[in-house]
Amino acid sequence: MNPVKHVAIIMDGNGRWGLKHKNSRNLGHREGVNTVEKIIKESLRSKIKYLTLYTFSTENWKRPEKEKYFLFNLLEKFLIKEINNLIKNEIKLKVIGDKSLFSIKLKKTLIETENRTVNNKKLQINLALNYGSKNEIVNTIKLMNKKKIKISEKNIEDNLYTKKIPNPDLLIRTGNTKRLSNFLLWQLAYTEIFFEKKLWPDFTSTDYKKIIKNFKKLKRNFGAI
Repeated sequence: MNPVKHVAIIMDGNGRWGLKHKNSRNLGHREGVNTVEKIIKESLRSKIKYLTLYTFSTENWKRPEKEKYFLFNLLEKFLIKEINNLIKNEIKLKVIGDKSLFSIKLKKTLIETENRTVNNKKLQINLALNYGSKNEIVNTIKLMNKKKIKISEKNIEDNLYTKKIPNPDLLIRTGNTKRLSNFLLWQLAYTEIFFEKKLWPDFTSTDYKKIIKNFKKLKRNFGAI
């Protein structure tokens, strides 16, 4: 049985779900938060240590201003509302990505949440915000050159946003789309990938448990026989 320490998720399909139900992409984003809460609870029950959620990519800046404003406001309200639950449930929040382009208010909320949960040990949630894997790798090489560090796999891994975080055991992408969308390209080298037809708001705890169960049955060779 394969242990599951780190699950990464591309939460695809919120906008399409909203258009399908009430002709509102924002409704889909709001419903998607409910799914996030369910998956966090199930991750705690399953004793998963790391959960990485692709929340806003570097490419998502191309979206309409109203949608971006709604997304950032939704995230801010969620963190403010859930901070006590994060602390109570021993959940640590870490942002991977570049926070510099966000509003002062959102940056303050993100940093405050990170600081207040930094010592929590049960589950670490990595929010991939303004995250793009190609940018991450380029910035890592620049940082290493600045530090005058030798280029090696270990040194690259030690300077990524995900330093000190084990690579994902499995990646789940909802929304019936089969691509990685510039997400954790370095870290996913030997990750098992599960593509799910359901849109993110329709994804359930039962779906999540089923994927984890199937993952545990896999024979993982990592290049060997």
